[in-house]
Formats: sequence, structure tokens, C-alpha cells
Amino acid sequence: MLGLANNVVTKVASVVTGHHELSLFSMSDKKILDEIYATHHVNVDTSFDDDSLFGIVENILKHATQTVDKIVQGTQVHVENIEEHTPKASFSTPLCTLKSIASEMQCKPPTEEVAHKTTLAILNKLSSYSWEAKAVLTLAAFAMEYGEFWLLAQLQESHRLAKSISILKRVPFLLKPSNLQKKRQVVLELNNLIKTTLQVIEIFDQFDKLSSYDPKDVPELASAMDHIPVDVYWAIVTVVACATKATILTSDVEKEHDLAPYAQKIHFVLNKLKIQLKICRTQIEEAETYRKLKKTFRTPTEVKEVFKALIFTKDNVQPLIDGSTKQTVDIDILRKKNILLFISSLEISDDDISILKPIYEFTKKDNQHKIVWVPIVEQWTDDLRKKFETLRLKMPWYTVQNPATIAGIRFIKEEWKFKGKPTLVVMSPRGKVEHSNAFHMIRVWGAQAFPFTETTEKELSNSHGHKWVGNVVKEIHPTLPNMMKDDKYVFFYGGKDNEWINQFTKKATAFVNDPILKEAKIHIELFCVGKGSKGEDDHGILGRFWTGIESLFHTKNHKEPDSVSQEIQKLLSYKNESGWAVLSKGHSLVVTGHGVSILKVIEDFDKWKDHVKEKGFEFCFTTYHEKIRVANRPCCRLDIPGSTGKVPETMTCPDCHRSMETFISYKCCHIDGPNAHH
Repeated sequence: MLGLANNVVTKVASVVTGHHELSLFSMSDKKILDEIYATHHVNVDTSFDDDSLFGIVENILKHATQTVDKIVQGTQVHVENIEEHTPKASFSTPLCTLKSIASEMQCKPPTEEVAHKTTLAILNKLSSYSWEAKAVLTLAAFAMEYGEFWLLAQLQESHRLAKSISILKRVPFLLKPSNLQKKRQVVLELNNLIKTTLQVIEIFDQFDKLSSYDPKDVPELASAMDHIPVDVYWAIVTVVACATKATILTSDVEKEHDLAPYAQKIHFVLNKLKIQLKICRTQIEEAETYRKLKKTFRTPTEVKEVFKALIFTKDNVQPLIDGSTKQTVDIDILRKKNILLFISSLEISDDDISILKPIYEFTKKDNQHKIVWVPIVEQWTDDLRKKFETLRLKMPWYTVQNPATIAGIRFIKEEWKFKGKPTLVVMSPRGKVEHSNAFHMIRVWGAQAFPFTETTEKELSNSHGHKWVGNVVKEIHPTLPNMMKDDKYVFFYGGKDNEWINQFTKKATAFVNDPILKEAKIHIELFCVGKGSKGEDDHGILGRFWTGIESLFHTKNHKEPDSVSQEIQKLLSYKNESGWAVLSKGHSLVVTGHGVSILKVIEDFDKWKDHVKEKGFEFCFTTYHEKIRVANRPCCRLDIPGSTGKVPETMTCPDCHRSMETFISYKCCHIDGPNAHH
């Protein structure tokens, strides 16, 4: 088949006995790369038409392998229609190169070491070709022999010339009924291995055609292309092994040459390449969707069409689930409405959902606003699907029916800075984005934030001034609204250090009950954030408080820092300190301070209490606090959760007003306790 069988005996006899043979299948990728890169020229011949050559090879091998199946298996084999590939008119077969490669593969001893050395010899001959072309040329050299053998098998009975040549090629020897019966399984194994190798080399071409895409759009492509040289090596080694096996099948001498390890390896390579190719195509589809979406949002027309492009792939438009009726509804209900896209991971708490329920009830009245939940999950599992269903049942608004196929995930992440935490994107009936995340605004102001646009956010932020305390704390505990009415003073305090909290509670209790304050009719309530009525830790209150402060911080991102935003920023910087305190009068802020400075003001009450009656409590407290703060100014450290959306690029220190340095810190997310969702 690939040379005279007697040569096999000679070659086998020439192998030195006792020589330590190379273990081909235990070679590392690095070892293979080191050896094959030494055979490869940097300046590759790009003019060679490997596409035309591969088309011819595919024609040959598909016909040949089909012929083998018919002859060896009989009439029961399914015969498929083979699509013929026509080479370009300018294509010229590199015949000398093919014959040179074929000569390297002829009549080799069936050992792994010889297969490796033969592969390196072939690669040396093909040093100026691309990696894909090396594989195609090797397969073409094999196909010339393999195709000719089985063509002669078909023609030998009807064509005199074919009969004579077939005798030289030992075709009748293999097709002798007794031989064919004995070797049937081996011939079919060889045939199947050739089919698999053909598929592998065909995928190389598909990857090559993807190389014109932007690497940023197809990150998986770089990984696949980096590994192609090793995959080409295994394809060529397998072709060499097939050539050796074909020679043995037509020889009188039986030699062991197990193709199973080659088949196992090339199947592994094929499956890996198929997975990588699928990922690449998915990434390309995502990139094209991303570009289309960017264009759509630049020139929006109707919100339903924008929603459809964002959520559904191609023609896979599905109904929504109406949470109030648990029935499916057509997406036409979104036409000409304002859409509030509630985008989140599945790690959302009941608090997150409860924030939107009053908004849902409020907007139901005018029927011009529709809330749609869009859950974002990278890899869905059965457990996550169950969790999705559980969460969906808690929501009265609309939900995407099949969130596993959301088309615009990349757009949502890159354009709206979605990083896992709940986001509420507000779109007008014309599909214009009115707010890329109104969730922070709604958390702070609730239905007051209607119609939830950036303009409304700026107006609320400017008009409320120092009256932000009530908006943040009103929902964290049922006693607070009553505690803050009639412009009563309230001390909110907390910290990481229980000893400081106990000390502050003790001294602040004595402070608020001091006869001087009683005489001046200064009534002050104490509220320890993070502690229950019996002094136990309450992570729910603590989490809601800091989430509210963070939301308020984000609502003020749009403007230049003012005294209000700096007080909020200052408070955020105290989040991980041993102690902190906020004094409010009703809903308005009086002062925020580090635990050390506020406690010092209280401890030094005797130094400033005589001025309270004359100058007023607030003036005396804040003046003395500023004096203490300046004398004991701590370095300001601000931790802003990166998962809440857009984070400001620069920040000014609320204490010294210099630009703050930027650091990245990583921290466990369970700030609300072990059973919290966020």
C-alpha cells in the first residue's frame, strides 16, 4: 500500500535492541513545542493555496473511506452524498513536495519513537509553510497513496491496467477473503482514524478563517491559535501512524502496531478544538450583538424593539412571565411604555426585592411603566434554575422567561457597568436610556424619585441638601420615623469595636441626660446601628444602613463635591473603623465624625457646656468637634464596592481636600452576616 512489505522487515531489524524508546504520549506540550519550533521558519510562505489542496484531499479521503466501508462492511453501510470541492483555476499541485513527504512515511518501523522522528523530518521539509499547510500537505501525501489503493480495489476486476498496478500495490493480497475477514476490524479502525484526522485538519482551517476578527472580541481564539502547532504535531504523528499501519496490512509479516493510543489522542484534540471553536463562535456572535446594540442605542426607535435586541438572540423571541398572574404575556405589552430593567445576579435579598415593590404599586396606577427582571448568570445549573424560579415567584412584575439565552450580557456589563449587584436601567418609550442605574436613587428616595431619570436624581440631590439622614435610615428600623419627628436630635453610632460601642453608649447616655441639656430642653435619642434592643448583633440593620449610605454616595456621583457629598464620603470612610457617630436633627445632618473625635467632644462636655445656653447646642457641639477633628485628623480611607456599578475615577479627601490615591482591595462580601444574600 505504501511501499514493499519486505522493506518493513529490513527497517524493523535495523532498530537496535535494548534501546530506550521514546514515550510519545507522555511528552509535555512544552517539550513538543521546543522540538517543533526548531523546524519552523518565522517568514512563512503565505502564497501557498492550502484551501484548494485541502479540498482535493477531502474529495479523495471521503471517497476512499466510503469505498473502504462499502467493501469491508458490505451493503449495510450508509452511503452519503459527497460534496465535491473544486480547486482554484490557478492551483498547481506541489507534487515533488508531496512525494518527498510520502517517502518519509514509507515502510517505517511501527514504534512511537520512529513516528516522532518521522514527524520532525516532515516538519523540517515543510519549514517555510504555515502550521495549517504543514498538516494539509502531510495528509495530501498520505491521501495520494491511500486513495490510489482503494481506487485500484474498485477497478481491478474491470480494468486491465488497474489490475496490473493493483498487484504491485498488493491490493489483491489484502482483499483476499481470508485476509479481509481476519483484518476487517483493523482496516475499519484505520479508516475511522483517517476520518477523525481529516476532521481535525479541517478545523485548523476554520480557526484560520476566524483570525481576521479582533482578538478583543474573540479572546478564546488566541488560546486556540497558540496551541495549534501542538495540535498540528499530533495530526501529523497520527497520519504517520496510519501510513505505517496501512503498510503492515499489505505485508506478509504480522507486526504489532496498536493505533488505539493515536486514536485516543486525536479524538481528545478533536473534542478540544470543537469546544474552542464553539466558544469562539459564541464570542463572535456576542461581539456582533454588542456592536448592533451600541448602534441601536445610539439611534433608538421603539422601546420594544430595543428590548428585543437586548434580550433575545436572532429570531428566538419569547413571551415574558407576568409575576402578578404567573401567566406568560407577549412582549407587545412593552410597546410605547417606559421600561425599568431590573438587572441582577441570583444573589439578591428580600430587601432588594422589597425596595421595588412600592415602585411597582406606584407605577401600576398610570400603566406607563413596566418593570422587567433580567437575571444575569454565566453558567446555569439545575440548582440555579430552581433558585431562579424561587426568586421569580417573589416578584409581581415581569420576568424574562428563559434567562439562559440573554443576548446582550456583554453590553449590559460594559455599557451599564453591571457587576452583579442589582441595577435598574430606565428606558423611555423611544428606547432612550434615561438612567443607567436608578436603583441607588430609589433605595434612598423611593417613589419620590419618579420618573427615575438622571434629571430627577440631580434635582432631588440638590433640593434635599443636608436632609439626607432620614431618607437613609427611615427603613432600617420601625422605631426611627417616630424617633426623628419634631426635629429631635438623634445620635446614630456604631463600629467594629464592641468595647468602643459600650464606652460610647455609657458616656453618651450620661451626656444626653446631663442637667444642662435638660434645662436647655435639648432632647437627644441614641440609636446604635447594628445592635438589637437587647444589645445583640443585628446584621440586617447594619447592612441596610451602609447599603443606604453607599446608594446615597452613588446618587451624588454626577456633581462636583459639595459639603453634603463630602460628609457622606467621610461617613463611608468610617465604615471599617472601630467607631463612628452621626448626629442629626430630625432628618437633617448636624455632624458626622470618627468615633475618637465624637467621643472626645462628649467627654469634654464640661469644657464647652457653659456656652450652650448662650450660643446654642449645635453651634457649640460642631465648633468643639471641628477643633478636636483638626487636632486629631486621621488618614481617610474610602472603600467603595466595585460591584455597585460606576465608580468615580478620582476622589478628593473630605478632610484635607487633596486628591486621594487609588487602591484596589478585596474583601468577603458577607457584611450582613453569615445568612445574608449580599
